[in-house]
Amino acid sequence: MDKLQEARKIIDKVDTEMAQLFARRMEAVETVAAYKRDHGLPIFDAAREEEVIRNGEARMERQELRRHYGDFLRSTMTISRTYQQELLQPTAALCGYPITIERGGLYHAENYMNLNRKVLLVTDSGVPAAYAETIAARCAAPTVVTLPQGEGSKNVENFTDLCRVMLKNCFTRTDCVVAVGGGMVGDLAGFAAASYMRGIDFYNVPTTVLSQVDSSIGGKVAIDLDGIKNCVGAFYQPKAVLIDPDVLNTLPQRHIAAGLAEAVKMAATFDETLLARFENETALDNIDEIIAASLRIKAAVVKEDEKESGLRRVLNFGHTIGHGIETAAGLDTLHHGECVALGMLPMCSNSLRPRLKAILEKLGLPTTCAVDPDKVWQAMSHDKKLLGDTITVVYVEKAGSFALRKMPLRDLKETVYQFLNGKV
Repeated sequence: MDKLQEARKIIDKVDTEMAQLFARRMEAVETVAAYKRDHGLPIFDAAREEEVIRNGEARMERQELRRHYGDFLRSTMTISRTYQQELLQPTAALCGYPITIERGGLYHAENYMNLNRKVLLVTDSGVPAAYAETIAARCAAPTVVTLPQGEGSKNVENFTDLCRVMLKNCFTRTDCVVAVGGGMVGDLAGFAAASYMRGIDFYNVPTTVLSQVDSSIGGKVAIDLDGIKNCVGAFYQPKAVLIDPDVLNTLPQRHIAAGLAEAVKMAATFDETLLARFENETALDNIDEIIAASLRIKAAVVKEDEKESGLRRVLNFGHTIGHGIETAAGLDTLHHGECVALGMLPMCSNSLRPRLKAILEKLGLPTTCAVDPDKVWQAMSHDKKLLGDTITVVYVEKAGSFALRKMPLRDLKETVYQFLNGKV
């Protein structure tokens, strides 16, 4: 027993020394992170890490310990890399999983996702095939499924088909799903990942502005049913998100504008400075900063309220009426972001509305629409936020702030009809 106690004392002493050395190492990591930020270098440097492991193992005189010391160094560098991500990309720390914003990141996706296993890559026909192919080339065993473009693909049939593909290819809980596309692909693929074998790893590679600024994080995955958006789904967080702003170069202007509506939503509710940037700058010239700022806002909200029981409801600004418009118009007629833009206008003060309208028009988003109010109201009757004869709505009185209001349904109905008839 004396020998055991003595050994434990030695371990405690060594652990104390290691704690001090660890702190010194992380101070050096901070310097490395700052240099990478200033010179536009990626966080992950595979050649450097292999060099560290190789040199470290060579220093270990006891040969039987070399392999174990190599594993120790790998773990240490994983921790160092995560710390760099938190320093350079604060969103990652808020979400609890890595969120990488890196131009050209698709070409070394294996650095951010574990692709050394069976991988179901889900994309759609509107996404350049090269994006999924680039990631597939880095997978040990890829299976690529390409769905028809549009919200109409986010249905029970395609969900079932994805699960069948995984079952046919003998996917287990150790395998994963990777979404390469916009919000539709992320929602559908994420729900399949959440459901198959009661949950397998899910990675998101968003390729639209909307998905990069909003839907790729937060863990809400779902499919539509009988024309009603997202009424079957789950809360399921991705293992990691890889955002490559270079993919936006292939997007039509309409898609870019629709995605920026979600960024405007977050600016209107949380960040007046960001809202002013939309007024005074050209959005595409600062798209990397807009993506990062939007994700920081959403990540902070989701951290406080993952399952939408309180604060997270603010992210529904524009969605209560917007979803109704989207359903009434037909799920593939107006883009989601266009409907959110429309839905924000009747839910803000008379003083803010002209400013918000001018920003939306500058971005090329609609501020009026010819949709049957009866159909919109019918669609809104399925809203998940309904509670008896009231509904909780997000109202913005002043830029950068918000209020959650319980609104009688009769008042909401009147607001909907007035807006769609051009009286708001």
